[in-house]
Amino acid sequence: MDVAFTAEQDELRSQAQTFLSATPAPTWRELAELGWTGVSVGVENGGAGLGFVEEGIVLEELGRALVPGPYLATVAGLLPALPAEEQAKVARGEASWVLSLGPLIPHLDTVTNVAIIGGDGIYELVGFERELLATLDETRPLGVVTGGDAGRRLAGSDWLPRLRTRTLTALALEASGVGARALELALDHARERRQFGTTIGAFQAVAHPLVDVYKQLELGRSLALWAAWCVAVDDPDAGLAAAAAKSVAGDAAVFACEQAIQTHGGSGFVWDNPLRRLYGRALGIRSWEAGSAQLRGEIAAQLLDGGNDRWTA
Repeated sequence: MDVAFTAEQDELRSQAQTFLSATPAPTWRELAELGWTGVSVGVENGGAGLGFVEEGIVLEELGRALVPGPYLATVAGLLPALPAEEQAKVARGEASWVLSLGPLIPHLDTVTNVAIIGGDGIYELVGFERELLATLDETRPLGVVTGGDAGRRLAGSDWLPRLRTRTLTALALEASGVGARALELALDHARERRQFGTTIGAFQAVAHPLVDVYKQLELGRSLALWAAWCVAVDDPDAGLAAAAAKSVAGDAAVFACEQAIQTHGGSGFVWDNPLRRLYGRALGIRSWEAGSAQLRGEIAAQLLDGGNDRWTA
């Protein structure tokens, strides 16, 4: 099996990196004009008709650039469960969605629609009021909703496990981008900062922890890409892969940010340093939906119960 990225996927990543370097805070409409909001939407509904691996490439680059907005919640989360006409609106940049999984809801500053879980399905929430809350990661604000009623039914409750798998995988991919950017900043500083007549990267106390960061990030990214492939082809291991990817990639991103801050020394703790924002996003990713310990418990239960025949005799 060829596991390399296709030329089309490489071009998508290059496009994302070029655009985001010039436009670090794009609007939802701008993402739609690039075709990113409709990556997996069918061609008949105005999308590109691609899959979750391509969405994952965009997610990784959005994480690297700390782009605000509801891409993860909409495209990686709820999109496939939406009716065709709503998918078309997302592809055109006319609508964005977030599924409320608890009292704190992300992206309430920009998202146009909120969905809630009812007894037998997923419903649109209508007639509600929003209250935004201050967060350390200003690129991912949280909020709460008050009032409102369940409106039209969007999908059945059987979609929920699949949507959770997509969300966990998306968070792992985003964490990979966040961690990669933190490592880049640490390496740049280690190459440029000089002490005792040489660059600090020459000292083992600086270099060796960064090697450990690289190893953990590569493992987390490999798991995230495997999970993305599993989601794309509806592989039966998708849930297991997503849990493994989120637990490892989330921890790796936090570790990368912490080591990058240490590499920078005192300047790493300055409020204006971009590492502060990367660290906030990494901490948020690690705790969102399910923490690493919970996910490892879920993986252990599945493996020990014989739920995956590949790991049993």
